Amino acid sequence: MNTNQIIQAASQHLNELSGRIFDVLLINKPVSPEASVNLSKVISKLSPLMGNMIEFNTCEFLNEKEEFHALGKWKRQDPGFPDIIFEGAVAPTPGFEIKAWFPLATEITGRFKDSQNHFLDDHTYLALIAWLPEFVIFGRPRIIGVSVASGASVASARDSHYHNPPDYLVLEPQDTKARTRNLQQTNTAGYKWQANNDSAIEKRNLEEAAALMASWGEDSNSYSPSQDYQQKLKTLMAKFSYRLDTNFAKLDRIGHNEIEAFAESIYATEYHGMTIGQWNKLLASRDEAAIKAALAERFNIQDLDAEEVLLK
Repeated sequence: MNTNQIIQAASQHLNELSGRIFDVLLINKPVSPEASVNLSKVISKLSPLMGNMIEFNTCEFLNEKEEFHALGKWKRQDPGFPDIIFEGAVAPTPGFEIKAWFPLATEITGRFKDSQNHFLDDHTYLALIAWLPEFVIFGRPRIIGVSVASGASVASARDSHYHNPPDYLVLEPQDTKARTRNLQQTNTAGYKWQANNDSAIEKRNLEEAAALMASWGEDSNSYSPSQDYQQKLKTLMAKFSYRLDTNFAKLDRIGHNEIEAFAESIYATEYHGMTIGQWNKLLASRDEAAIKAALAERFNIQDLDAEEVLLK
């Protein structure tokens, strides 16, 4: 098997995770409708923990597959990019960056910032794994669905979506190959034009920026991670005011077709009498009466006295 074959085989196995319950964590059933509302407000805070647990379990899951045994072993990297790699007699090294998604959150908050330059041989893929508790807000974690996409395609979609000079710039990391691995920079960053409060100055700045870009030639608006083009962007950064965009590279916002189709399919999935999208809307509404009623009806959540709680 070569690198591409290992990636494809592992991707098929990752899709088999859909419906799988990870017996690594148990959230007890709420003891009252009021407790169910309180739990619904904080359940998303488990996402960072679940992200790590999913990485561990994904490695173990793939290492159970016999076709990989003779060639090597899947290994989790912490820290490091990507999250898991296949160490063995295959080059370049296959790997997956894993993003856990809790679809009752407001959006897919995972970010994908790594430079296009990391994906020139397309051996690293993104695995987006959606999960929910078995019973919406309690129970063990269940994998709802998995989407695997080329890391190169995700990085390209991100840069094409955001990059719009001079209004928005995507800048590559500095060349830090000479540093130790833990100090190397691999992430791109987004910068938004900061308008001047003086309209006359702002008009002059925009005209000067447009003239500068015109001197770059016909492809001045087309993004490139090349050193030459990045140096041109830095001239804009040096001459005009920009702010760092802290929302840059969120997976929900980059316009990647496969990711958007996956999100739509998850939201349309039936889960305990409602679609996940409907659960998302209900829990985000903060309508406590409606949340209590829906959870009590579907999961028989009732008020328990102190003795019953202790017995449970």
